[in-house]
Order: sequence, then C-alpha cells, then structure tokens
Amino acid sequence: MHDRRRTAVTLAALAVATLMAFAADVDARATPPATEEVALSALPHEAHDVMLRIREGGPFRYERDGVVFGNREHQLPSKPRGYYHEYTVPTPGAKNRGARRIVCGGASTRPDACWYTGDHYGTFRRIRE
Repeated sequence: MHDRRRTAVTLAALAVATLMAFAADVDARATPPATEEVALSALPHEAHDVMLRIREGGPFRYERDGVVFGNREHQLPSKPRGYYHEYTVPTPGAKNRGARRIVCGGASTRPDACWYTGDHYGTFRRIRE
C-alpha cells in the first residue's frame, strides 16, 4: 500500500509539473509581440543586401523569398494573412537557407516595418534604419 501511495504522489507531482509547464508555454505565447529594436547597421552585412533587394522588388537569391509569412508564433503584431512576407538572409558557409530571415509587413517594396530573426523565428527584433 505504501508503494501505491508513493506512486500516486509521484504521478500527481508529475501532473502538476506538466500543467505548470503547459501554462508557462501558453503564457509565453500570449506575451506581446517583439518590440526590441536593432539598427540595420548592427545586422550582418548580408541583411543590408536583402533589405536593398526588398526595396527594389528583387531579384532574390532563394526561391522561397517573398512567400507569405504566417506569424504562427504570434511574435509579430497581429495582421491579416498575407500582410507579412519572409526573406532569407544568407548565412556564409551554410549549405541550406540557414536560420536568418527578414520578415516585412505591408507593401512589398515599401514595407511598414521589417523584423530580423537570427534563430529561425525564435526571436524577432524590429529593424531600425
């Protein structure tokens, strides 16, 4: 009987820990969109080229550049689908697109705002020019 009680207590503690972790995850997703800023001059030099190409309407290096960004992470301000578009910031030495992106909202060559992520949408910083 003692072992059953110990198992029950352990399972209850595990359930509470799981619920707390889930609540923290939900709370993290409910946090306000990315507000930290970064100067364009502080970004990798490849980002400068991408910003120039965005303003010129291309050409872009990667086929997926300019596709709609869904903002599923909800880290950017809430906007209608199709408002955001993503662009690859090349990573020297990477054999694929890497993790660096610029996401812009608004008109394709005159965006309202752009954000940089160096960790594949984990974090965003608004680009200040």
